[in-house]
Amino acid sequence: MTDLDTELEAAAFRRLVEHLRTRTDVQNIDLMIGSGFCRNCLADWYREAAEARGVDLDKDAARERIYGEPFAQWKAKHQPEATAEQLAAFAAAQAQAHSRREA
Repeated sequence: MTDLDTELEAAAFRRLVEHLRTRTDVQNIDLMIGSGFCRNCLADWYREAAEARGVDLDKDAARERIYGEPFAQWKAKHQPEATAEQLAAFAAAQAQAHSRREA
């Protein structure tokens, strides 16, 4: 991997984070249903990458990096309770992902 590759990946990551920050209408559960990951997953991956490099970063700090504000604030402003339909779709998506892993 070259420095250019790293720069391009970092630029794409920053654009993804900014896109997710502006699309507050898209709920985390909807992201999980459609893609298998959400903002919280991205924050976890960010934290894990930091820890792998010896950087101490807790869950709240990683989430703030992704959300652009403390998670509790973002959640209160933008994340309503999941509907019964969303929960059912999430369960179906999880079951499908599990069956793919077992195949």
